[in-house]
Amino acid sequence: MNISVEISYYPLNEIYKKPIKAFIASLNGNSNLVVRSNKMSTQVFGEYDEVMGTINTCMKNAFELPHSVFVMKFINADLRG
Repeated sequence: MNISVEISYYPLNEIYKKPIKAFIASLNGNSNLVVRSNKMSTQVFGEYDEVMGTINTCMKNAFELPHSVFVMKFINADLRG
């Protein structure tokens, strides 16, 4: 099953751009996923287990920075369009 995920990441820190860029880069590290970013969010498209495993790993790494907030929407369809 393919899914689409929209992710907004908010590091609650004065230096927030670097962690956001690192998070997106880590998502892009999985060549099996399609990752698209804009100013408001990042969209991830791919096979369910691959997407969820990658997000899990990337979020865990991001949580090393104290006070990180993630807002996500999960859709059980491929909305790449």
